[in-house]
Amino acid sequence: MNPIIISQQTARRFILGKQGLWPGRRWVGKKGTAQAIRTCEAVQLDPLTVIARSQDIVLHSRVLEYKPEYLYNVAYDDRQFFDYGGWLAMYPMSDLPYFRYHMKKRAKDEYVAYFVKEHKKLLNAVRAELRKRGPLGNRDFDGKRVDGWSYRGRKETSVAMFDMWLAGELMIHHREGFQRVYDFRENIAPKQFDYIATEKETDEFFAQKSVAFWGLKREASFKTGLEDFMYRKYTREEIAKKIRRWKESGVFTQVQINGGRDTYLALTEDVKALESLEKGKTPKGWNPKDTNTLEEVTFLAPLDIVSARGRAQKLFDFEYKWEVYVPAEKRRWGYYVLPILYGDDLVARLDPKLDRTSMTLEIKGFWLEDDAPVKDVAFADALANGLIRFANFMEAKKVEVAGIKPVSLRKHIQGKLKGLK
Repeated sequence: MNPIIISQQTARRFILGKQGLWPGRRWVGKKGTAQAIRTCEAVQLDPLTVIARSQDIVLHSRVLEYKPEYLYNVAYDDRQFFDYGGWLAMYPMSDLPYFRYHMKKRAKDEYVAYFVKEHKKLLNAVRAELRKRGPLGNRDFDGKRVDGWSYRGRKETSVAMFDMWLAGELMIHHREGFQRVYDFRENIAPKQFDYIATEKETDEFFAQKSVAFWGLKREASFKTGLEDFMYRKYTREEIAKKIRRWKESGVFTQVQINGGRDTYLALTEDVKALESLEKGKTPKGWNPKDTNTLEEVTFLAPLDIVSARGRAQKLFDFEYKWEVYVPAEKRRWGYYVLPILYGDDLVARLDPKLDRTSMTLEIKGFWLEDDAPVKDVAFADALANGLIRFANFMEAKKVEVAGIKPVSLRKHIQGKLKGLK
């Protein structure tokens, strides 16, 4: 069967829409937060907070009236989601049986043994404390420091609990700030999801989840993603055979963008959405609850799957790199730069900072793309509307836009910001 040919615009709108970013926010409040995470398949977590944590910006850009406490509410109070992995993300609790297959495969204590000679004794001691005292975090142990550096923790007990978490023995009971508080999995996971799926079930589940998460998954990179989920290596022949079988059975449909050389996989159930977009229509269920992205710009989080890891360049011809870990003298833009979505395109970026003493949202830097509609009043209004919503999300009392150029755009926005509420 020949691949479906779509335009670059359709590809953009499809990927944005699958992630709930286009044509505008279609979820509301705490309930909408849960709906957004499920639809997006996963939300990456990061501890750094300059204006807000990346995951909160991700959800703010998709959910009307979003508040940061909603994420912890739906995960740790309602137990609808769990966080897991070296690539740390929040996943629907219904994914747990398949992740438990992954956890079982990595359930070894070699990592702990590398740092702690008497690791069996250490693991048993941690288990005993959890049974005795209930949910515990790293700060609840006076463990010895590990020999050498480990990203999993500085204390032996920290390394042990992190490894027990990766192995599925522990789960995150809740977080204090961003600090993990662990408990035994059986005390946390709803019973209907606390089992291990078969290898075949897990293989098929993660194959489809990977494609759903990306929207359009490049065939050439499919192998690496499935290997990470399944915690094993595949030959190219094995992967080719699997993809061929899934195409023939109607799980996947092959797609090309503008007839290019790269081929992508889409879920066959999403073909109707692709066809609607090619006709210039909005797929069913995608209509926004409030403004659309032409009426109000959206600021994308640093780790948003739509633009992170070089995807902005491929999808939008927009060069983007999160420079937070780049030395100041080598930064091209700024410390915490966010891409700006207008319509279905990335047209600018800004470097925001929240001064918490005065609760002022400061725009430290602002950069327009060459093709940005800078003289368009509609764009200026949309940018102002986006800043107002973002400032309200930050609970900022004032927005300082001195970093925005040209001057005519800044003055227009300043006039609009007088209505900040």
